[in-house]
Amino acid sequence: MRKFMVLALIAFVAMSSGAETKKDSVNKNKPVFTTIKENKITSIKDQNRSGTCWDFSTISFFESEILKKTGKTYDLCEMFVANKDYLDRATMSVRMHGDASFSEGGSSYDVLYCMKNYGICPETAMPLPGTLYGDTLSNFGEFFKAMTPYVNAIAKSDSKKLTPAWKNGLQGIVDAYIGKCPTSFSYEGKNYTPKSFASSLGINFDDYVSITSYTHHPFWTEFPVEVQDNWRWAPSYNVPMDDLTKIIDNAVNNGYTVAWGGDVTEDGFTRKGIAIAYDTKKARSMAGTDADKWFKLSKDEKTSKLDSLGVNAPEIVPTQEMRQEGFDNWETTDDHGMHIYGIAKDQNGKEYYMVKNSWGKYGDYKGIWYMTKNFVLYKTMDIMVNKNAIPKDIRKKLGI
Repeated sequence: MRKFMVLALIAFVAMSSGAETKKDSVNKNKPVFTTIKENKITSIKDQNRSGTCWDFSTISFFESEILKKTGKTYDLCEMFVANKDYLDRATMSVRMHGDASFSEGGSSYDVLYCMKNYGICPETAMPLPGTLYGDTLSNFGEFFKAMTPYVNAIAKSDSKKLTPAWKNGLQGIVDAYIGKCPTSFSYEGKNYTPKSFASSLGINFDDYVSITSYTHHPFWTEFPVEVQDNWRWAPSYNVPMDDLTKIIDNAVNNGYTVAWGGDVTEDGFTRKGIAIAYDTKKARSMAGTDADKWFKLSKDEKTSKLDSLGVNAPEIVPTQEMRQEGFDNWETTDDHGMHIYGIAKDQNGKEYYMVKNSWGKYGDYKGIWYMTKNFVLYKTMDIMVNKNAIPKDIRKKLGI
């Protein structure tokens, strides 16, 4: 009897498995991805309730750069960078009497600047995010509610002369919530300062450049992308849209990765791990909804219908003019940073970038997003890349 029950259970499992396979095989909208090129990345992290995507994504990028160059895997400390960066950003806001924004956000250049000028430490050299206030991950709600009014009060002060005491007070708030940056520490049996540790990582911080593509400045020149979180006014090289894709493809195909900054507020950026530049008009028709019904649907209902189209959702074909219009009219916003590390294709042959997010193992692909090339081309604000990963002809035009 026991043997029969075991055999019956095996048969049931086999039938259930077969049924699931059959169900998936007829769902032509469900993505089936094949990896074309995949470069090494470090483990998935979770920024949790903090506006530090710029920090997590760029640290991840540098961890991959180190891994490519030396073969060594590091877990670098995002909160070291955040600590240094928030003090710098507060100083800028005060210098500008509050006319420079102070917020949780930032850019890839902030990480590069901090590592180059202040150094870095491993994750183990500072308290784990959230632990100083009884949480298990970062939660900047109370932190910034304490810090922002403090900075604004100093920046808008009617004092005729500021004392240096305000910086000490702010540093105390930052240290209390995310930890004090070490001046020295031990790692794998050796003693380091943050600067000497950064120097030991085997990469040249002068190798990294930012690239963008807009027409309100001449191509083949540099300009600071005019968004609030680029508060250091770091310059980006301006290239035509098609060259932006060439740079990303060349980087990935030659073993490099890319730090990406752009817009994920579009309907096509699903919370399941897919990003598609929806052609909404065509998608509406495919979803069996006419214009009158479409506009009566809630945002969640629209999103659900669009998401149901999966890999067969129609896409727009981005143009340089569309990119510029989106930037100028605020449709394209600088709201998220992620890490591009590979290229894949779906069952229809459409190519996607494989992208590491910093929301933990969230979504259908455990923290990885598949973003179509059209989506990336349309919604990229800027990228950071090793200049050696840029095609030689483009480098020559840029003079780097």
